[in-house]
Amino acid sequence: MNISVLGTGYVGLVTGACFAKLGHQVTCVDIDDHKVQMITSGKSPIYEEGLDDLLTTYKKNITATTDATAAIQNSEVTFICVGTPSRTDGSIDLGYVKDVTTQIAEVLKTKASYHVVVVKSTVLPGTTQTVVLPLLEKHSGKKAGNDFGVAMNPEFLKEGVAVQDFLSPDRIVIGSYDDHSKELMHHLYSSFTCPLVDTTLSAAEMIKYASNAFLATKISFINEIGNMCKTLGIDTYEVAEGMGLDKRIGRAFLDSGIGWGGSCFPKDIDALLPWAQHIKQPARIIASTKQVNEDQPLRLITLLKKHLPTLKGKTIGILGLAFKPNTDDIRESRAIPIVHQLLKEGAHIKAYDPQATANFKKMFPQLQYCTTAADVLTADAVLITTKWEEFTTLDYTGKIVIDGRRIPQAQQQARIYEGVCW
Repeated sequence: MNISVLGTGYVGLVTGACFAKLGHQVTCVDIDDHKVQMITSGKSPIYEEGLDDLLTTYKKNITATTDATAAIQNSEVTFICVGTPSRTDGSIDLGYVKDVTTQIAEVLKTKASYHVVVVKSTVLPGTTQTVVLPLLEKHSGKKAGNDFGVAMNPEFLKEGVAVQDFLSPDRIVIGSYDDHSKELMHHLYSSFTCPLVDTTLSAAEMIKYASNAFLATKISFINEIGNMCKTLGIDTYEVAEGMGLDKRIGRAFLDSGIGWGGSCFPKDIDALLPWAQHIKQPARIIASTKQVNEDQPLRLITLLKKHLPTLKGKTIGILGLAFKPNTDDIRESRAIPIVHQLLKEGAHIKAYDPQATANFKKMFPQLQYCTTAADVLTADAVLITTKWEEFTTLDYTGKIVIDGRRIPQAQQQARIYEGVCW
């Protein structure tokens, strides 16, 4: 099948590369010519495990261009994978979605064959039905369901393992407006063995938000339990193991620590809160989930000050700047509020991350960035904020370590050790 993908961020590029691996002809579209050139040369503009290999191995099946019109004209289905950034109140900005929808519609105006438009960008329930579909009809002069199809196919990709998540998903959710779109999407995913969940456009959108809100809530819940456990001298991870054996609960997302960040959970939670107000429904659990997450990272500072009451003039090491391991993404990294607070208290900071240093440096150019993790250990105290595998091989002997991510070696070796929830 010929597929066009509009937007080459995490979602768009992973989607395009994986469909290319599955044998489809894919055209990735972006307005950034540098990104297009990188993809054409087999290089991913983002750090994501396995993506460079896909772009190189299946280069015959994937092309990149800035020409959206040609890409849409020469494909049977178009995936909308552009960003939906947050406004200051947390609500999402649909500007990019509206722009590409209008672009698609202008091409559909002159296209004779049936074309299916699939929204993969994360949008609030009702958006595809009440924003995307009307724009397509208005600017194409055609009728959805008769002249073109519309579907909503949310992504459930975790950064760091996005390629694996796409190729081996738990489920594929297909919200379709018309039977033709439903049939095409089933054909597109015919090689997958996981359940295909057929539903309405709005339900598909809600499944994405509800899933992320639940997982974020699960993390905040175990962190709140972890804070109680810390006070009582209980190891939260033992509690999580006992809880996780209950099939109704499960062990995943019960690792207590300093909270969640990234491009999905924070943005989705922030979007749900004003949306809930708009539809006049309370969102008490979601609001509490956010509050716990905002408070959690600063508990590292509180624990640090038990051992270094005055931070002014002290050198504090930060191990980990990405919001999670195996990515260079620092969006809503839990290291950010920690660094802000340390700077506010007059500390000097030495920081290290295997992949995210360049991105973090744009936000905090004043920090001392180390070339190795071992260099950070010369600080007066070390805070562990991302669970990179290489941090498990360091020698923490004689150090003060405040751990936000549960590194057993640090707990065993450090002269003074504090775990945030254990």
